[in-house]
Amino acid sequence: MKGRRRAAVYLDRDGTLVVERHYLSDPDDLHLVPGAGSALEALKRGGYALVVVTNQSGIARGLYTEADYEAVARRFEAMLADVGVELDGSYHCPHHPDVTGPCACRKPSTGMYLQAAMDLDLDPERSWYVGDKTTDVLPALELRGRGILVRTGYGAEHEAGVPDGVAVVDDVAAAARHILAAGGRR
Repeated sequence: MKGRRRAAVYLDRDGTLVVERHYLSDPDDLHLVPGAGSALEALKRGGYALVVVTNQSGIARGLYTEADYEAVARRFEAMLADVGVELDGSYHCPHHPDVTGPCACRKPSTGMYLQAAMDLDLDPERSWYVGDKTTDVLPALELRGRGILVRTGYGAEHEAGVPDGVAVVDDVAAAARHILAAGGRR
């Protein structure tokens, strides 16, 4: 169908794709969750755009700088490239409402998702929203997509509060299998 926008998998970074580190600011502390590289590769082969959306309140809190965040992001993208994966986009929110006031980008707000959809010609309704916190999957409900909570990172702590219709799986590899099995079906 001409003009049909692509489906994406919007993924949280910390605790979902990389091992959770409290306020990750050092590239040397960055480690992929086991199976993350192959999961992303499979999703890419399945035709999905891969977009990372991450809250980085440590910047607003003065715990690390934008430059520190960028250094970690470069290392993350290099680690993915080493396993043959290239992201379609990466978006971060450097704010925290207690420090900078409210913003449209901090999850669960949909600002980063809508910006990515506009920048990359994505269809939020055909997309998946994957993360280890309830705030990572709530945008799926607002944007009429599908959410998956992973139990890695903080996921096991958030599992009890997951809204109806959001799947819960062990890790990003299981999320990729779930997405690929569902395909484009609604």
